[in-house]
Amino acid sequence: MAQVTVSASSFTVLNKADRASSLLKHNAFASPLVVSLPNAGKYRHRYPSIVVSRIADTTTTTTTTVTQNGGVVSDKTTIQPGTKSAAVIIPPSVTGFTTVGAVVTIVRKQRPSREERISNAVDVVSDLLGNRVFLQLVSEDVDPGTGVGRRSKETFIKDWAEKARVVADKVQYTAEFSINIAEFGQPGAILIRNLHQAEHYLESIALRLPSGTVYFPCHSYIAASGRDLKPRIFFTNQVYMPSETPAGIKDLREQELSTLRGNGKGKREEWERIYDYDVYNDLGDVDKDINLNRPILGGGEFKYPRRVRTGRDPAKADPTKESRQPGEERFGLYIPRDERFEPIKQTNFIANTLRGVVHASLPKLRDLFDETPGEFDAFRDFDKLYYQGLDVGQEIREEAEKKAGIPPFLKGLRANEEESLEMTRERNLFLDRLPIPDYVREVVRTSTTPRSLLRYPLPRVLSRDKFAWIRDDEFARQTLAGVNPVAIECVKEFPIKSALSHEYGPKESAIKSEHIEDKLEGMTAEEAVEAKRLFVVDYHDVFMPYVARINELEGRKIYAARALFYLHKDGFLRPVAIELSLPPCHPGAVGSQRVFTPGKESTSFWLWQLAKLHFLAVDSGHHQLISHWLRTHASTEPYVIATYRQLSELHPIAKLLHPHTRYTMEINAAARQNLVAANGVIETTFTPGKYAMEMSAVVYDALWRFDQEALPEDLIRRGMAERDESAPHGLRLRIEDYPYAADGLLVWDSIEAWIRDYVSLYYSDSATILEDVELQAWWDEIVTKGHADKKGEDWWPKLDSPQNLVRILTTIIWIASGHHAAVNFGQYDYTGFVPNQPCLARKLIPEQDDPEFERLLRDPHKFMLEMLPNQTQATTVMTVVSALSAHSPDEEYLGYSGNHTNWTSDERAVKAFRAFSRRLAEVDKKIIERNKDLKNKHRAGAGTLPYELLLQKSGPGITMRGVPNSISI
Repeated sequence: MAQVTVSASSFTVLNKADRASSLLKHNAFASPLVVSLPNAGKYRHRYPSIVVSRIADTTTTTTTTVTQNGGVVSDKTTIQPGTKSAAVIIPPSVTGFTTVGAVVTIVRKQRPSREERISNAVDVVSDLLGNRVFLQLVSEDVDPGTGVGRRSKETFIKDWAEKARVVADKVQYTAEFSINIAEFGQPGAILIRNLHQAEHYLESIALRLPSGTVYFPCHSYIAASGRDLKPRIFFTNQVYMPSETPAGIKDLREQELSTLRGNGKGKREEWERIYDYDVYNDLGDVDKDINLNRPILGGGEFKYPRRVRTGRDPAKADPTKESRQPGEERFGLYIPRDERFEPIKQTNFIANTLRGVVHASLPKLRDLFDETPGEFDAFRDFDKLYYQGLDVGQEIREEAEKKAGIPPFLKGLRANEEESLEMTRERNLFLDRLPIPDYVREVVRTSTTPRSLLRYPLPRVLSRDKFAWIRDDEFARQTLAGVNPVAIECVKEFPIKSALSHEYGPKESAIKSEHIEDKLEGMTAEEAVEAKRLFVVDYHDVFMPYVARINELEGRKIYAARALFYLHKDGFLRPVAIELSLPPCHPGAVGSQRVFTPGKESTSFWLWQLAKLHFLAVDSGHHQLISHWLRTHASTEPYVIATYRQLSELHPIAKLLHPHTRYTMEINAAARQNLVAANGVIETTFTPGKYAMEMSAVVYDALWRFDQEALPEDLIRRGMAERDESAPHGLRLRIEDYPYAADGLLVWDSIEAWIRDYVSLYYSDSATILEDVELQAWWDEIVTKGHADKKGEDWWPKLDSPQNLVRILTTIIWIASGHHAAVNFGQYDYTGFVPNQPCLARKLIPEQDDPEFERLLRDPHKFMLEMLPNQTQATTVMTVVSALSAHSPDEEYLGYSGNHTNWTSDERAVKAFRAFSRRLAEVDKKIIERNKDLKNKHRAGAGTLPYELLLQKSGPGITMRGVPNSISI
């Protein structure tokens, strides 16, 4: 054996740790290693290198034998804790091979199923027998012998069995690799094989090299043994353009993208990670009931964005439609496995709880309301939902718990069990952590008491002024700062004209100058239009082709509605007229056009109130279907699919976009199953009924343009802003106190500045954009496959410059964050009080010669209540929108990296992101200042709600504030 010297002296055994510590500082080694070596004198020819895990108690050594001719033979042994040992210093350059430790972070499910608990128990035994989770490093350098990246020897997670009983959301395990760092090169990827029977959610791997830590962001489910036979591939957080990919991992980059694309064939399995496109041919259920047949959206008569392909079997009754599959109600529709909620987010529990509570408690509504079961008899009945609560009773409570799938330890408590106090505390702590609405939590919590109350939280629209909803100024204010602030437009011509054919009635609006000029502060209607002080929310053309069909549905009555508003000189917007129209009953007939204006005496006052409610019922349908579902959820899903199909994890734009895709496909799949499906919540409780999704497709065809989804372009399209380089944001708002637009532009500018900084790090000119094959494929696929029915339009931006890339990315991120937050997180606080934003109307407003008109005159309160949704419809919507309006405890907000702290190794990008976070903090300060300034009458003043929907962050629950990174609810 050759004699090895350390720091110009013979090999030395150190008996004291402090002497070893002093040698660590010796300048002779760049990165010396402290090792433990029992009986060092005996094994003077062997030089071990050790990494001591910070998590595990065991210490593993890799010993290296250096022979006379320079050959290296390596073997491994484990030294148990407590072994007396001496310390030696061995530089890596001497040993060749080094033991490199890894920390593997696994996120555990909080509520594993019985089958999962059994699998986990079996895996503990199986792991000890050798069926483990194996890991293998891949170098960025090519091995000349194989022509691919150098591979380390396969190793495994060491301490799986011993940490089986650890109770935590996240558990950190250890593994060790033995590699010759000088020869191996920089690790670029890691391969994982899971031989366990259970799948595992892998959050990250941290590799402890002598030169520093290498991070592998994973955030992925590792399929159970026998499902995915190929090793999973994870890359480091390095950033590489396609042309700059190191040779050792280039094949893995292409292989992973190929896996995610799939082959477009076959039925998808729940564990697969394949992203592909399909049309909306699964909204109905024709095999169950022919009345549940719905048209296909996309690829034919009705243009539409694409959704993820599931490959389900064709329906027997109509092979062009997909069939519903067994188990879907429990497990949901297929989406790529990594698009499912992370284990820490208990949203399946939320969804099941909501279904259980809604279906189980509705029959008990009759116990809360007296005279007419199913109907609101007086306005005080609404108060009972918030203050008195609903006694669901033991039978209903147990049924709700059963349908909710509440864990046994939660439902095993009863008030007469004195020994259950400790369990009650445990139960309550668990409940407090769940991201569920307060009243759902109350149902579960109070199942330990004789009286189980279901109470809805008080909507904020009632919190400052209980009667604000009646006032005209509040009606107008909510068009600028309410749940649907994206529909108002500046009037460009008067009278307003329809683009529909004459078969739907007169093209010209029935609102004339004589209806409004007494409310225009001395101006004529034409002068008000010229001065840009007349505004409209116009749903006439969207709804008119469907009015007759909707009015044939049981319990639905609708008008094609438009509302006209005037901006007073004091800066406050006020309504001046509402037009409600019905189509001609038969060819040659005229149809009905009725104009309502703010009343000055009792009858006109009540007719005006009823007209407002009818307009709001239409507005609710438009909000849910167009402003919310179509413009955010449906339009964003193609961006998510294209991102994973075409941009590698190594790509800088993939790293930028991933936080903005989180949970979107899971939410959309749940919506296709329960909300927008045939006979779902939208159809059963909102005005358009079974024509809801078809109407959204018509609007997509007529109005949706990607370039105009950018906030500045949307405001300009609606006439709510004009370009002015001297104004903030380069835009001058028509209504300065327009909370959604004013605050939205602050957020938009912050996003755009961040994207510009980020893009500039990787793209210097047009050539670098055009040469990026992954980026070009990504955008091409969004245009030609994700929004295939619009691919021929000339308004699509060309991806040929850094400037255009910035605008494209800013638009996508704005829609997923700011726009969605503005139309989503205020839902309960505005619609949770039914008269403020009714989901539908059940009666038309009678004409004077109608017998119903006499009933209206005798009891206008009762007539209004009969027009509003009934108790079942109202409480169903209240239940659903409360869930949609609530933030999860693990919500990731704009400007926060959340659990993805090591998302990139590029410090320049991290620095730019921190600047983005600081800008958003400044935005928050400006919004808070605006909410305090009394000159901003649409967001400040007595009884007026502040506009907080675009504040950056929020706590969990219904808060009416906070901008998540993505469409995560």
